[in-house]
Amino acid sequence: MIQVEQTHNAEPEPGETHKERVDRELGELLQGLRVAVTGVQVLFAFLLTLPFSAGFHKVDTLGRWLFFIALLSAALASVCFITPAAQHRLLFRTPLKEKMLHRANELGVAGAVGLAVAMTSAVALVAETVINAWPAALFGGAIALASTWLWILQPIVDLYRIKDVKS
Repeated sequence: MIQVEQTHNAEPEPGETHKERVDRELGELLQGLRVAVTGVQVLFAFLLTLPFSAGFHKVDTLGRWLFFIALLSAALASVCFITPAAQHRLLFRTPLKEKMLHRANELGVAGAVGLAVAMTSAVALVAETVINAWPAALFGGAIALASTWLWILQPIVDLYRIKDVKS
């Protein structure tokens, strides 16, 4: 897993203590997670209501599997994105803030993966229901590729490029 020290300058900002840096980085991380939480909660809410919709009984076996994968992935992403805020409340004013920061970073990555799977499955479900199975794979695959590249691979490539420049 990518550690915070690998992705950020190990030195504090000018005039910033170690504690201030950890506080700042945790605040930045929690702000970023707030954006992701909103998106995953909207998707999760939609998925929770879907089985109670009038036409859901018409969804075939593949569609039901796509629904189930999307629902579980959205739930997992929600748990991962909400955990840092919940732990922050429980660990408030303890010496565990830096540990919480590292854990929140890892949970953010896991949540992004869960959200990518949920979005991919949800798009494939809608496409499979509206159009047909092969376009569902095409559209779902496009979402999977876009989220994998933009959320995971492109930042990793950037880390390796900056590492090579510093070497």
